[in-house]
Amino acid sequence: MRELLREPWVQRAVRAALAAGLAWQVAVLLPSPLAQYAYYAPLGAVIAVHPTVADSAAAAWRTVVAILLGFALAATVHELTLPIPRALTIALIVALAVGIEQWRVLQEHASWVSFAAVLMLTVGTADPARYALGYAGLTLLGAAIGVLVTTVLFPPLHLTTAVRRIATTRALLARHLQDIAGGLRHGAVPTPGDWVRRGQELKAALDRMRVAESVVERARRANPRARRWGGSAASIREQSRALDRVAVLVDDLTTLVVEFEPHRRGIDRIDGGTGWVLADALASLARVVCTPYRTTGDEQAPDERDAAIDAADEALHRLTALLRTSEVADDEGFFALGAVTIGMYRSLDSLRARPRDPQPA
Repeated sequence: MRELLREPWVQRAVRAALAAGLAWQVAVLLPSPLAQYAYYAPLGAVIAVHPTVADSAAAAWRTVVAILLGFALAATVHELTLPIPRALTIALIVALAVGIEQWRVLQEHASWVSFAAVLMLTVGTADPARYALGYAGLTLLGAAIGVLVTTVLFPPLHLTTAVRRIATTRALLARHLQDIAGGLRHGAVPTPGDWVRRGQELKAALDRMRVAESVVERARRANPRARRWGGSAASIREQSRALDRVAVLVDDLTTLVVEFEPHRRGIDRIDGGTGWVLADALASLARVVCTPYRTTGDEQAPDERDAAIDAADEALHRLTALLRTSEVADDEGFFALGAVTIGMYRSLDSLRARPRDPQPA
């Protein structure tokens, strides 16, 4: 049950249900005529329940502003166009509302302008002020309750989702490196087109990881749990960005290996040949990528990640030695191999940081 409650959609469902119920109970206790529009309060509550406290507050005020703009537009245009056909009035209001929706401040809540304008024209023209007060006021009340519930009831930091996204990306990136290392060992490096297709899955995983990281960053704003889980959130940010940098470098070095095939350019100076040395370096980098960061509090305890980094260092030193002893410095493959080596050094440097593995929240 505890694991289920960590799921973002479950948390949002609980918050939205509670906020809607509370909003209704508060609204029906208000004096008339507000109580007649009580059903708008749960609507506002649901609108304001977002993945983060900051998003909830932003959704609340932007939605109410958009509704008020729509009401004001509809009431004004309706009074000015009484002599003309109703269809032309509606068309003019909608056209103007869409123009107002381009105001960037409203962001994704801009569509409420058109909705509120048409709603006012349909049911609120008899008493625009009363209708606007009831609708916008109770929506704001419900939104305030939604923000309060989001803040108080396990305000989410979305660490669980981010941890999963990072783990998925790490596994895919490591497999990417292991696949090309295996191809080098067997002399069957895939074609550029094949690697493009393989790269799509990794790109999608990277995009999801970046989105999850940005959600965690937004979730820290105005969140009472931010201080308690600050270390975990910082670890997610550092791990995500390190993997992002490594992915860019790996994409470059993969392109070089696949297109230039430096392992076939006659610079075999170490036992096993260039392909095997390059494959060992790539495989050792893959091991670092897929090895989680230290999770224990004992800094002196043996760390599997340290061992993986040391092994990657040794493999890269062997690759560097191969370059230094090569006599074909004018060969295109030589320069490609040099670029691959530099890329792997930079990738390993990005992975040397030691952020703690985050705990899900």
